[in-house]
Amino acid sequence: MLFKYLFIITLIILFVPPVRRFVFYLLVGRQLVKQQKQQASASGRSREGEVRVKTAPKKGDSSFTGGEYVDYEEVK
Repeated sequence: MLFKYLFIITLIILFVPPVRRFVFYLLVGRQLVKQQKQQASASGRSREGEVRVKTAPKKGDSSFTGGEYVDYEEVK
């Protein structure tokens, strides 16, 4: 008797898209929306589609004196 009800519920979930979407929302959707809101608030300083360009420091301001020489091998 219990198996029969579980089987019917399983078939409804599998083959009826609105029910499947609702079950997915209950299981995963709320957590997903919560994470998206947290991510949006963490990066809230820049708006979507905004482009920021960081300029390189001027040569006089830099304390960089050079780096190490690294051998490389050209691959053809």
